[in-house]
Amino acid sequence: MIREFISGIGLFIGYYAVAVLLLLMIRAFLKPPRELFRKLLHTACFLSVLVLLYAFETWYLAMLTAILFALTLYPIITYIERFPKIMEILIERKNGEIKSSLLIAFFMMAVLIAIFWGLLGEQWKFIVVVSIMAWGFGDAAAALIGKAFGRNPINHRWVEGTKTREGSIAMYFVSAAAIFICLLIYTSFSWYLCVSGALLVAPICTIVELVSHNGMDTITVPLATAFPVFSLIILLSLVGV
Repeated sequence: MIREFISGIGLFIGYYAVAVLLLLMIRAFLKPPRELFRKLLHTACFLSVLVLLYAFETWYLAMLTAILFALTLYPIITYIERFPKIMEILIERKNGEIKSSLLIAFFMMAVLIAIFWGLLGEQWKFIVVVSIMAWGFGDAAAALIGKAFGRNPINHRWVEGTKTREGSIAMYFVSAAAIFICLLIYTSFSWYLCVSGALLVAPICTIVELVSHNGMDTITVPLATAFPVFSLIILLSLVGV
């Protein structure tokens, strides 16, 4: 168990070392727009869940790694905040955003791992992948498309900030595509059932993302994806599909 933990956390830290190096090279040589680079950072973060799921054979070691990594990063980033030039690379929208977002993201991964791997069994841990990919890619698409092409703001008391119809449409289609691909990879359902499932769950992702405030979509959207997908698979199994 100790060997597994050391090996797994080593791979997890190694993943981030490589990811940070690649992102710095992209920023230095390709000079992407700020929002695009911000979403590349976001993508590197949520893709790390794949390391947690496949570098460990024991669910609580994977969960513990996510928690320890978050608790370690928090004071490190708090210290780095003293250096504005370094924080400029992380493209914060407001003070403390990066460290709080990372804390929430890794907490969310830990919760999903505890439920869909620890509680329900290893056969369900793919639900963690489905939910995080739907949130991660969908949220990135909503932000990028909304900022670049958003012309129709959504004005509602439940909607925070300047979200647009174009961004929400992008969220819907991209999260649906992510769910479809994951179901196709991880289940034995036919492609049309995977499409149907994706089209049914994606509106939930979109609405939850739309009404989530203060960055809490990091938790609400994955959970709002995971439980409907889980329920749908149970329902299809009960009817003999």
